[in-house]
Amino acid sequence: MPVLETKRTVLRPFALADAEDVFAYCKDPRVGPVAGWKPHESLEESREIIRTVFSAPDVFAVTDKDTGRVVGSAGFTAPHREEVCQGSTAEIGYALSPDYWGRGLMAEVVAELLRYGFQDAKMDEIWATHYQENHRSKRVIEKNGFLYAFTESLSDAFYPDRPTCFYFLTREAWEKARRDDWTAT
Repeated sequence: MPVLETKRTVLRPFALADAEDVFAYCKDPRVGPVAGWKPHESLEESREIIRTVFSAPDVFAVTDKDTGRVVGSAGFTAPHREEVCQGSTAEIGYALSPDYWGRGLMAEVVAELLRYGFQDAKMDEIWATHYQENHRSKRVIEKNGFLYAFTESLSDAFYPDRPTCFYFLTREAWEKARRDDWTAT
């Protein structure tokens, strides 16, 4: 798996040694519920998530370049709704320590994941979702140029019927936006 960099982060594979950092932000009740999972209850639970969920291909530890600490996770998963996806497709998911909220950090990380997905992994389309009440995640998605597709109620660990907003971005639209940004500067 590659190591990716942004201006303020390094995205790298998770290691079991990251468990304390993961537990530090995943135990916070402001993090998991807005992403559809319960807060971690122990260091061992964080280790198990690293061994299972975070060991999937193209799931990255988001590390602060200045401190080297793991402050979040970001990467690609199978889309929630594969029947609406065409070609080579994945969905971006992410979580971030509240200590880093409000700095534009996750928008920067998602921009790099889009570059990696479209240029390196040759994906045709990338999806992103957020629960209707998660305005921070909505802003990350909007900043990165995703197009709204639809809203559908999904069930998760907290709600049996939770409105979820779906967005997508095609490689062609992403390339056009990059060309437009480049010619505007």
